[in-house]
Amino acid sequence: MHIRSKLLMWTMGLAAAASLVAGGFVLQIGKPSANPEAQAKNAVLVVRGFSCAEPEKTKVTGTAEGFVNGKRESVALNLMPLTGQSTYAVAKQWPSEGRWVLAFTMTNPRMGQQSAMVKVDGGTVNWAGISRLGHAPTQEDLAAALDMPVAMNRE
Repeated sequence: MHIRSKLLMWTMGLAAAASLVAGGFVLQIGKPSANPEAQAKNAVLVVRGFSCAEPEKTKVTGTAEGFVNGKRESVALNLMPLTGQSTYAVAKQWPSEGRWVLAFTMTNPRMGQQSAMVKVDGGTVNWAGISRLGHAPTQEDLAAALDMPVAMNRE
């Protein structure tokens, strides 16, 4: 039993060391209520790109992708910088009518790319409607998130 405990501890230590070497690359979506600076900018959400490798080269971009009156719309989002590396406030910049998904993509030359899609209803974030991808959202990903036929997305 003593040998089994030592083996378990050694395995856990090895796993912890491997996670430290592997580093982190995470795109976080958060509530503005936790950030007074974001609240002052009337943010509906906060987005943060974290990378342990070359964090200064981490870039975050965003668009509001919508389906309004039977047509697809896209609005480039102005991400307002907040204190902290790659941390941004996002205020409502899309029309209230229609169905909308906010699509955020984080890139880093050493770590690759990640993205998140966030469903919104007007200016209200659907916190349960956040999906994460290991790539930039495709037209098919956006069509599915907007609950629209893929064929209409290609017009």
